[in-house]
Amino acid sequence: MEFRYHIHIMTLFPDVVGDMLCESILGRAQERNIIRIDCHQIRDYTLNKQKQVDNYPYGGGHGAVMQADPLYQCWKHLCDEAGEQLHTIYLSPAGKVFKQIDAKRLQQDYKTLILVCGHYEGIDQRFIDECVDEEISLGDFVLTGGEIAAMAVTDAVCRMVPGVLADPECFEDESHFSGLLEYPQYSRPAVWHGREVPEILLSGNHEKVNQWRRKQSLRRTRERRPDMYEKLDLSSKQDKKLLKEMEAEDAQGLSE
Repeated sequence: MEFRYHIHIMTLFPDVVGDMLCESILGRAQERNIIRIDCHQIRDYTLNKQKQVDNYPYGGGHGAVMQADPLYQCWKHLCDEAGEQLHTIYLSPAGKVFKQIDAKRLQQDYKTLILVCGHYEGIDQRFIDECVDEEISLGDFVLTGGEIAAMAVTDAVCRMVPGVLADPECFEDESHFSGLLEYPQYSRPAVWHGREVPEILLSGNHEKVNQWRRKQSLRRTRERRPDMYEKLDLSSKQDKKLLKEMEAEDAQGLSE
């Protein structure tokens, strides 16, 4: 059966990863055969009875390093089954920081991915040199393994596959998709613990609601992510008007 998107995750903990990705939105998308997520136990591809996948690092040092051959055998099996060399990503703290633009690129440019989860002190560089197309990091911190990062990348990519979410607007208005942070969200009741929903959201005027949301996204991005704000193109007539309104509100000490 052909799926719109297929992700293979190479890991030492397939049950943990698989269970997480079979719930909620991604789980329902798999039930409808829109996407498929397969987790592969790297130990199944070892050539020793002990199912050992790691060993001491050359040159000394603490911990153990995942050996190249079990990783290679698993990777080769997946590529042979697909009949082609699949785009392969190693989740690594030494990789490029993953951003929304990368999720969009991966969703648009590929139909199948292999995500490689390291563990211990990392994996043998020779496997990276021979089989990995790119390395991705979630940020400037270190995790005990690549599984959490693999789940994050899988979720970010798969939720943009057509049919996974009911409407593209579900993710197009979210933080980072258009270079802006998302505007604040509110639900029922209208008053909670004395805190009221902004009046404009109760007005029923969709045009004004959209303007308010745009303004809030601009304000939030400017305050929280000035690095993103500096890259925005705010030359449109609408944005210029909103920026003037924001300046006037700032002068009056208002933010809504």
